[in-house]
Amino acid sequence: MGDFNLALVIVAIVVCVLVFLFNVYLLVNYQHPDDANQAYFPKFVVVFGLSIAAISILMLPADVANRQACRHAIYNGACNLTLPMKELWLAVYIIDAVLVFFVIPFAMFFYEGDQDKSVGKRIKSALLWVVTTAIVCALLLGILYGLAGKVDFTVRHLSSVTTNFPSNWDFSSGQPCIGGSGAHACSAYTASASSEKTWTMRTTFPEYVVALATIVGSVLFSIFGGVGIACLPLGLIASFIRRPKAVITRSQYIKEATELGKRAKEVKKAADALHQEERSGSKGRKWRKNVKAVEKELLQLEEDVKLLEEMYPQGEKAETSWALTVLGYLAKLVLGILGLIVSVAWIIHIVIYLLIDPPLSPFLNEVFIKLDDIWGLLGTVAFAFFCFYLLLAVIAGAMMLGLRLVFITIHPMKWGATLMNSFLFNVGLILLCSISVIQFCATAFGYYAQATAAQEIFGHTLQSLRGIKYLYKYNVFQIAFIVLAALTFVYYVAFGWRRKKPSGRFQLSS
Repeated sequence: MGDFNLALVIVAIVVCVLVFLFNVYLLVNYQHPDDANQAYFPKFVVVFGLSIAAISILMLPADVANRQACRHAIYNGACNLTLPMKELWLAVYIIDAVLVFFVIPFAMFFYEGDQDKSVGKRIKSALLWVVTTAIVCALLLGILYGLAGKVDFTVRHLSSVTTNFPSNWDFSSGQPCIGGSGAHACSAYTASASSEKTWTMRTTFPEYVVALATIVGSVLFSIFGGVGIACLPLGLIASFIRRPKAVITRSQYIKEATELGKRAKEVKKAADALHQEERSGSKGRKWRKNVKAVEKELLQLEEDVKLLEEMYPQGEKAETSWALTVLGYLAKLVLGILGLIVSVAWIIHIVIYLLIDPPLSPFLNEVFIKLDDIWGLLGTVAFAFFCFYLLLAVIAGAMMLGLRLVFITIHPMKWGATLMNSFLFNVGLILLCSISVIQFCATAFGYYAQATAAQEIFGHTLQSLRGIKYLYKYNVFQIAFIVLAALTFVYYVAFGWRRKKPSGRFQLSS
């Protein structure tokens, strides 16, 4: 067992290093050329935040492996020699909360500050926004904690008199407990429903803050994750259906390029006008609506430019470029089909294991256990993959809704063209939803992840918190997840395969 614990520690250290290096690779390749050799503090926050999010997801399968390290121990205290998972979980939660509510907002305010101002003034302005937000949040949390920061546990009052030690242990339906002839001897066995009482106690403030953060993350997870688990695979499949079927002629290319050039000039003119309005201080509802319209038009323009380049490859390696384009769309089709299988498995598992009481089947729990029987870490790897898939669904759902809803800001992630504010926004979203993903996975895979530190933390305290427990009692988040996934599936079947046509001349609302 000692060798197993040492191997687990080594694996944990190696995985942390690999996660950090991979996130650096993502930052270098996704960052916008305008951010090269600058914005070092936001870049550090991005890499650190992505690492914390990835490690927090990987900690759940590590928690399962850590539990198995002392499962077959023959002496007491063996589990004390394993990784201190509860302390590690609490440390990750604290770092996660500090990043989401303080560090990332500060980095975004600093990055988006007026570039004409000095660094000191930008830091002062960012601190002013963050401190103001922190004070308001602290007051709200304090009021909520004072009014509703209690947990209500349902307990059953049981009592029984003492009796002599029996000479035999014969039990039957007529005598279900020791000394069945006594008046109160079986009261603990035959207690009525009226013996149930509510035991109320005040939770600690850190636990209350973690619970509220989990609720906020669960709301976002239910919306973005429910939409994303359908649009992630279906979007890849739809992209293959809408792919360019053949290379266009030069005359067609010139015609399309000229039209795109006109649209680009209109977008630039609109963006300059909005910038002038921002300078003058007239940033009202109409201004924000127009900014949203410009962002959507710009994204659509970039997609059309990319599509035109695919349909008319140029240069000496034009044929090779077209072949790679075809292979890329085939890869999207394959990944879309595989993703659709995973999404359907998730939906089926949620319905038969979480929404139906008692569960019809452990389903994926049994799959992971059988994979562990084949090879020790195979079930753990599959477990981690399903958890990571939910995070990818959250990002995909946020992107889809951001393109269609006015009140959601667009923060696209594009290879070689992602600004730091978009990076920071998506990192904050991932961190906020990662706790909810962990809680969701710990519940959905409760049979596989039983007796872990994560289940202890996300157990009765969170699900018994006053005012919040009903969200878990009636499976509000799971139902919302399934409903949004079904609606998104219907939307993609009806409209997702169609290519969006340009709406004509681009104009701002007056």
